[in-house]
Amino acid sequence: MAEWHPILSAVEGPTGTWRMVDGQGKVYGHVEIRRVMNGTDVRYKTMYRGEVIGWATSLRVACERIHNAFVRGHGPGEAPSRTGAGGAISPKNDGCPDPAVDRGARHPSLWRVDHR
Repeated sequence: MAEWHPILSAVEGPTGTWRMVDGQGKVYGHVEIRRVMNGTDVRYKTMYRGEVIGWATSLRVACERIHNAFVRGHGPGEAPSRTGAGGAISPKNDGCPDPAVDRGARHPSLWRVDHR
């Protein structure tokens, strides 16, 4: 039997956007597909509780990031901040990921939580 993956919680609609839905039917996150770097690359904007928490190179990774934030939000501490590694937002490109910061931070084990 195949293992469950957070992407199974993603419900598409409208085109290019996904809602992450929990077992009770409540939305806990959003993913939006975006073209970046003058339209040459595709990134997935990940949002949890209305705040951008990062960018991903695949829908699978985007769903993992949101689901991990959702799970951490139910325990001690806080969910990740948008300033964590892999989620830095460059002001000069209007919310698109800063490639210099995003490099290498594609796996959940490389993320860090900002406990302000």
